[in-house]
Amino acid sequence: MPDRYEEALGRIAQKIRKKAEMAARDAMIPYRSAEGKWIGNPYDGNSWWTGGFWPGLMWQLWHLTGDAFFLEEARRVGELLTDEFRTFRRLNHDVGFMYLLSVGAEAKLTGDEQAETDLLHAASLLMGRFNPAGFIRAWNEPERVGFAIIDCMMNLTLLYRASRDTGDPRFRQVAKIHADTTMREFLREDGSVSHIIEFDPETGKRVREHPGQGYALGTQWSRGQAWGLYGFALAYRHLKDPKYLETAKKIAGNFITHIRPDGLTDCDFMQPEGEERIDNIAGAIAACGLQELANLTGDETWKQAAERLTDGLLDHCADWGESRCGILTHCTASYHDDGAGRHTNILYGDYFLTEALMRLCGKDPELWS
Repeated sequence: MPDRYEEALGRIAQKIRKKAEMAARDAMIPYRSAEGKWIGNPYDGNSWWTGGFWPGLMWQLWHLTGDAFFLEEARRVGELLTDEFRTFRRLNHDVGFMYLLSVGAEAKLTGDEQAETDLLHAASLLMGRFNPAGFIRAWNEPERVGFAIIDCMMNLTLLYRASRDTGDPRFRQVAKIHADTTMREFLREDGSVSHIIEFDPETGKRVREHPGQGYALGTQWSRGQAWGLYGFALAYRHLKDPKYLETAKKIAGNFITHIRPDGLTDCDFMQPEGEERIDNIAGAIAACGLQELANLTGDETWKQAAERLTDGLLDHCADWGESRCGILTHCTASYHDDGAGRHTNILYGDYFLTEALMRLCGKDPELWS
């Protein structure tokens, strides 16, 4: 089986090497691909939250191949993202996704001092979103001042990294407070997690749950489940508190029961029967989180589930042809189409598929460490 994963990595590197030249030529950050071309971010220009996944993919492939083109392309987009520091008002809690996988990866893999400075700049922006009532604010609109979302569990890695690199515990302490609030207010009895919780910004008291990108209020948006699984596994890795490991295992147990027979992932685990909504990004993220759990616990059950998900993606949804720039098909941004893509190739699906394969082949550069 590892030979199959090695082969898939080689095919990803070969195809993306060729198609990435188009993105470089057009001076863009790819968000998804369709009709033989890359399509840029749907909203917010280069401040759109997924911008870090393209350089993250380039750093993964540079680590794999040593091809200088991937290094140059990662740095090109890293510069575009650091330019967004000046826009400021469009940046939000997702600076973790944006900068950990771009300048953070460069600092880790090359030791570049300016990249490390840029990483700490981004970490300080995330710290600035912390409400001492107990949570990191998600978005910027005045009507959403008390909103926090499950996705932010992944962004916390930026804060763990900043504390480690500076020796300043403030970043890590803020991450811990937010993780504790998320564990208390987002985790359900069955091991599923909410997507959006609104808090009173003055007191920190829970106000209500919002449906977010899932099917309906109280359902299980699969990508949110994957963010929770991987995010709490990373929280345990960095904070060493067993409660985070137990939370990650609980979420993972619930996720595994909903893997389809073909290894793919429904967009919402509670969506109506007969409605075909697949989000393979969720499966790719979960495959990475499950491997993190396997590494932390030594339990091969989690790795076997990761292989089921990865095999499903390779068997049914990996496009190696020339008519599409990206690889992974049937990616869906939101159950109720929000204009960001449904059943299409979306770039961060390619990123997490590549990361999952790198992990399975023992070649992961550990960009979340």
